[in-house]
Amino acid sequence: MRKIILSMSVSLDGFIEGPDRQIGWHQVDDELHRHLNEQLRQMGGFLSGRVTHQLMAEFWPTADADPSLTGPMAEFAGIWRDTPKIVFSRTLARADWNTTVMREVVPEEIKALKAQPGGDLALSGADLAAAFMAHDLIDEYHVYVHPVLIGRGKRLFRTTDAMTSTFLRLAGTRSFGNGVVLLHYRRAGDPATG
Repeated sequence: MRKIILSMSVSLDGFIEGPDRQIGWHQVDDELHRHLNEQLRQMGGFLSGRVTHQLMAEFWPTADADPSLTGPMAEFAGIWRDTPKIVFSRTLARADWNTTVMREVVPEEIKALKAQPGGDLALSGADLAAAFMAHDLIDEYHVYVHPVLIGRGKRLFRTTDAMTSTFLRLAGTRSFGNGVVLLHYRRAGDPATG
């Protein structure tokens, strides 16, 4: 069965973007980009919300046509184009670039999607992640911690009264030359019940 893998970059203080959606503090150099390409090339699909999808669709479909864009960034353009995508949106009627639109996060539909053949599914976006977490649908977390404090903005993990504890086990770490650290966690059983 395929896994849902949340893959996100965060500041050391837990934000995915600044108060005006700034992400210029992300420290993605060639080493990190090559790693991300290796990870994402294996995925069977990308799951994102409307805002993330539209931001990606504005740049990546033709990014490798720009002669000034080379190396891992140019390579990612092809990966993004070729990988099936699902965008969760109540407002989009359709989306281009190998994309299916789903209206809601319906647990039965996501479980059916996981049961299909193919690679794992990469999930991105804090709002969409919160919806998946509310239904206990995330199998792994790949959190890329950037060595910067931004003070305020949008947090990766929201505070909610409805959330219960989700126990994880560390599957691995990796540090990159630019100071970014990958924390890779997988779901674990509740330690209280074994």
